[in-house]
Amino acid sequence: MRIVLPGIGASRGMALGRARLVQPSQFIVDETPLEPEEIDDEAERLQAALETARTELRGIRDKLHGALAREIGEFIDAHSLLLSDPDLISGLFDLVRRGRYRAGAALKMQRDRLAAVFEAMDDPYLRSRREDIDHVIGRVQSALARETSSAERQIAARVGTILVSDQIAPAEMTHLAQQGVLGVVCTGSSALSHSAILARSMRLPMAVGAHDALAAIRDDDLVLLDGEHGEVVVHPTAQDLARYRQAQREAQREGRRLAQLAHAETRTRDGSTIRLFANAELPNDVAQARANGADGIGLYRTEFLFLQRHHLPDEDEQFQAYRELVLGMGGLPVTIRTLDLGADKADTTGLALTREPNPALGMRGVRLSMHRPALFATQMRAILRASAYGPIRILVPMVTSAEELRATRALVDICARDLRSEGHEIADHFDLGAMIEVPAAAIALPSMIGYVDFVAIGTNDLVQYTLAADRNNDTLSHLYDPLHPAILRLVADTIKCGHKAGKAVSLCGEMASDTRYTALLLALGLTEFSMHSGALLEVRDRIAGCERPALLKLAPKLLRADREGITAILARL
Repeated sequence: MRIVLPGIGASRGMALGRARLVQPSQFIVDETPLEPEEIDDEAERLQAALETARTELRGIRDKLHGALAREIGEFIDAHSLLLSDPDLISGLFDLVRRGRYRAGAALKMQRDRLAAVFEAMDDPYLRSRREDIDHVIGRVQSALARETSSAERQIAARVGTILVSDQIAPAEMTHLAQQGVLGVVCTGSSALSHSAILARSMRLPMAVGAHDALAAIRDDDLVLLDGEHGEVVVHPTAQDLARYRQAQREAQREGRRLAQLAHAETRTRDGSTIRLFANAELPNDVAQARANGADGIGLYRTEFLFLQRHHLPDEDEQFQAYRELVLGMGGLPVTIRTLDLGADKADTTGLALTREPNPALGMRGVRLSMHRPALFATQMRAILRASAYGPIRILVPMVTSAEELRATRALVDICARDLRSEGHEIADHFDLGAMIEVPAAAIALPSMIGYVDFVAIGTNDLVQYTLAADRNNDTLSHLYDPLHPAILRLVADTIKCGHKAGKAVSLCGEMASDTRYTALLLALGLTEFSMHSGALLEVRDRIAGCERPALLKLAPKLLRADREGITAILARL
């Protein structure tokens, strides 16, 4: 019998598949007090379970690459830190040794205590972190029960299905992406959860808040998931299947229509030329960028070379990667961002300072590169050597002052001189660019513009630093607003300053690939976008429908408007 379960759309797209239920872990807890002679053995069991849980998390972390490593790695590292928290660990062993609790009972006791503490907090964000405690304790309980991570094993064993669960930990989302699960239905969680954010980044359909899903759905039931509207249909009828097939046909038809734009010029309706670049970090990104007619690589993330291994890549390793990138683009310009790593982006090389009290505001980006001059010089030499194979631009992240740009330019000159004296063929000149991603850089750009050849606006960080709102913080997500008047002002001023000085200005944050913002960015004067290569055709199509002169006339009105006014103007575009 057909059943319709309402939920909340968390990640767009439709999926049809057999249900795979993951019931909340139910652990049998032995409440019998330990006998004195059992205490040491029980403590060893607990220690082994903790180590197993840590090993599992490290294993998941090591399998991550590219953007996935940055997005999900932060959550996994947060759980790893919890597993090493001295208070948590000492409390557990104290319960075993002094309270004579068995390991399972001690875990339950600690979980209940911590849950009560979190629930009593006034801060809604901190209160919401109780979910992390559940994930971590559940993983240790699972290890203690001599089970490998139950959710992961079940997910890996049943690909091509729609997963139905109470909630999904961010670490488990990696397996969904890698194992071919078609969609996710959660009875709990929210559209603002970390897992929902990850599902959207992986384009995996997801519905949350489908409260009755675990009770109403059985394993192998046929399920139709509408991730946009949050609707879950169990035992879909012929009409439901027809609707699904129609949606699939429309998606395919739209895909074929957009494919015809792959090698078209990017122009507005009035004929203004706009340049579309691709962001990249993996070889496949380069191939897709070429296939979709990118004008070049607007942002190559070099962190990939550092995140996928446990040692620092040497000059030759980096040179090989950069050369392949340049050759892959066949003479189109390639923008290589120097290392943008810091304690807020966990790495496996031990390079970042992991114990900074406030890592997002700490030693990261160009600051870390300046702090490790030999490391910076190695990367710069590798980049310059690759310039012999095609046009390269060097982009410096997390810039806040002209001094950082002068120091970087000096390093470029020294490395170029040394390479030439060693007999290497390199380009005659290297364009140096500043990434504008903190308010200080945007405001002080007039004092820096003379030291750069181009500017790239990184809206992901610019929004969160300007509004003091972590974009991964569910509770503050309503504050993370790219349409805030302050953001529009900083973007517009940066574009104006760059163009006035005759310098190219691109925008490479998520705003660039979201067609809801395309007309707005054109109105603010942007002429160069850099985005995930998969978004190139949609943005090109959107640009083709825009009248740039008319949009430019709207800029003063947009910059005077409040948030509601901005929304109203955009609704008419």
